[in-house]
Amino acid sequence: MDIYQHFRKEEHPFIDKVLSWIDQVEKTFQYKVTDFLDPREQQIVAMLIGTSHEELKIYQNGGSEFTERKRVIIAPFYEEVTDESFQLILMQATYHEKFVTITHGDVMGAFLSLGIKRKKLGDILVENGTIQIVVAEEIAAYVFANLTAIKKTKIKLEEKPLISIIKKETEWIESDQTVSALRLDAVLKAIYNISRKDASEYIAKRYVKVNFRVVDDGKFLLAEGDMLSLRGKGRSKLISINGLTKKDKHRITTAILN
Repeated sequence: MDIYQHFRKEEHPFIDKVLSWIDQVEKTFQYKVTDFLDPREQQIVAMLIGTSHEELKIYQNGGSEFTERKRVIIAPFYEEVTDESFQLILMQATYHEKFVTITHGDVMGAFLSLGIKRKKLGDILVENGTIQIVVAEEIAAYVFANLTAIKKTKIKLEEKPLISIIKKETEWIESDQTVSALRLDAVLKAIYNISRKDASEYIAKRYVKVNFRVVDDGKFLLAEGDMLSLRGKGRSKLISINGLTKKDKHRITTAILN
């Protein structure tokens, strides 16, 4: 059976990568540690391994149970995997929030300006004058040496044990809606309670992401489990598609991040 038919075309290159990881583990009998994966990528790994590779197990860790971006380990079923196996480093710095405002985007921009790829960076937390970032161990020394300022504010990153990570549980507010179609513009209109015209404009301006990637086509069809975000209005997800009404409209369950 063609596994690609179950996924969108833009996901096929990542599927190829996961299949190569699986092949590598099965041939070498050694576990594979991935870079940081977003929730959709984590889901794809789990789906591909599923029940068709019973000799393999998958493990995930991003620093705590509430982190979103995680490294994944694909391992033979008998392999022992520990927290240390994930090679995660927690970095922390403080700043005077009375004198400067630092956002998640500021930290991300400073990190990426070092020439490091996003996939080497886990979650970022900026709260009450504290910055925490989780990074892959292999680039930690470079980050410590070079990430010394954010928005012209000097910072000093220090390594902290993973148990020191600030745990921030996410709260999703669920609701049921009826939409004329499973198109991105129609679902966006329902979730964020905006007009179809506004939804189309946000999409055209590239303010909308689906599964962490910008989508600029309002006709883009959504599927169960898709994660959405609208700049300035937060994040949401399409939890389930619950069939049709008598007027052939789609009943859906969605959730928005509180």
